[in-house]
Amino acid sequence: MNAYKQLLFALSLVIYGCAFNAASTPWEQLDSEQLETTLIEKFAEGNYSPKGADSCLMCHKKNDKVMDIFKGVHGNVTNSNSPMAGLQCEACHGPLGNHNRGGKEPMIQFGQDSKLSTQTQNTVCQGCHNDAKQMAWHNSTHNLEDIACADCHVVHAATDPALEKLTVNDTCTNCHTREKADMNKRSSHPMKWDQMTCIDCHSPHGSMSESALNKPSINDTCYSCHAEKRGPVLWEHAPVTENCVTCHNPHGSVNESMLTHRAPQLCQQCHADDGHASRVVQQPGVDAFGGGKSCLNCHSQIHGSNHPAGSTLQR
Repeated sequence: MNAYKQLLFALSLVIYGCAFNAASTPWEQLDSEQLETTLIEKFAEGNYSPKGADSCLMCHKKNDKVMDIFKGVHGNVTNSNSPMAGLQCEACHGPLGNHNRGGKEPMIQFGQDSKLSTQTQNTVCQGCHNDAKQMAWHNSTHNLEDIACADCHVVHAATDPALEKLTVNDTCTNCHTREKADMNKRSSHPMKWDQMTCIDCHSPHGSMSESALNKPSINDTCYSCHAEKRGPVLWEHAPVTENCVTCHNPHGSVNESMLTHRAPQLCQQCHADDGHASRVVQQPGVDAFGGGKSCLNCHSQIHGSNHPAGSTLQR
C-alpha cells in the first residue's frame, strides 16, 4: 500500500470514528446546538406516547417536584386549555420517542439547568400563551435580556409565585435589587407590606409605553391612585404635568414624600435663588429656604393651584 492509499485509509478511519462517536454520544453531553437539532428531528417524527403521562410517571412519579404539576392549572385534566388535557407532559416537554428506553433521547428541559436557548424555551410557552397580554413581549426588556419564562414562573406548583399578590414582589426583586432597596427606605409605597405589587404599575411581558408601564405614561400610572393630582388646574407647575418622577422616586426614597432630593435643593434644580427675597428672617443664617418646609413654607400648592391669584402656587 503506497503512502497515498495509507493516507486515505487513515482519513476514512478518522471520519468513521467521528461519526460513530457522534451517534453514540449520550444526549447529556450534547451542546446546545446539537441538542436543539435532535429535538427538532424528534418533533418532525412526532413519536408521541400512546399512554401520555402514564409513560412519564413510570420513572418520574417519585419526584415530588414533578408530581406538583397536578396541583396547579397546568395539570388540571378537566380544563380543555390545560396541557394535561391534551398531550399531557409531552405538550411542553416534546414527544417521548425513545426517551423511556434507557433515557437515550432528550426531552425539552426548562430553567437554569437547561442547555436550550432562552428563545427556544420561551417558544414552547408562547405556543399557548399568545394572547394580547404578550403582544409586546418581543420588544420587552426581559426578552431582550434573554429572560426565560421559567426564570420567573413555576409551572410545577399549586400556585405560581409570579402570579400571587403576596409573592410577586419577591419574584421581581430577585433581579431588581436596586428597587428592592428603595422599597425599604423610610418613604415608599406600601410594597413591603404586600399592599401594592410591582405588576400594579408594570407589565413584565412588556408594553407600548416606557418602563413597561401598564398605562400610556408615567403620569397616567400615578393618576390611577393619585387622582387628586390630575387636574386640570388654573395654574400648573411644569414638572408636575410633564413627569411625576422629575421630583419623586416611585420605588422609595430617604426623603419625605419619596422626593428625589430635599427642598430647597430639589426646587433649585430648576429655580435659581438669585434675586429671590429669601432673607425674610433677620436672624443671621436663617431664611425661608432653610426653615420648616423650606420653599413650601410659601409655595404650598406645589402640584398646581386653582386660585385666581395662585400664579406663584402660594394659595
